[in-house]
Amino acid sequence: KLEEFLNFKQLKTSLKEDVLLHYYTAGFCWAKEMNFSLMQLSGFMDLLHFLLENLSGKHMTLGENLKELGKAMVGIGETDSKRTGDLNFFSIEQAKAIIDYL
Repeated sequence: KLEEFLNFKQLKTSLKEDVLLHYYTAGFCWAKEMNFSLMQLSGFMDLLHFLLENLSGKHMTLGENLKELGKAMVGIGETDSKRTGDLNFFSIEQAKAIIDYL
């Protein structure tokens, strides 16, 4: 199903498509094991895509990408709505697990 969603047509002959499929499948399986809600699962998959795009499309260094991850996770667990980011549907424990996973 993920292969269809990603619109991979050359999976059997494209190493790039194969690696990407494994990247997203591993992330999806991990998130399912964490019992993420549908919203959390979607947010985690978006985060995987965001970080990969930073590396491949924007050619960010690992350090720069880690800073972007920190910015994306700002405000998780806080009640002050001014500081919460797009990922505020994760708990602090889940955010720590995501950082460990990544």
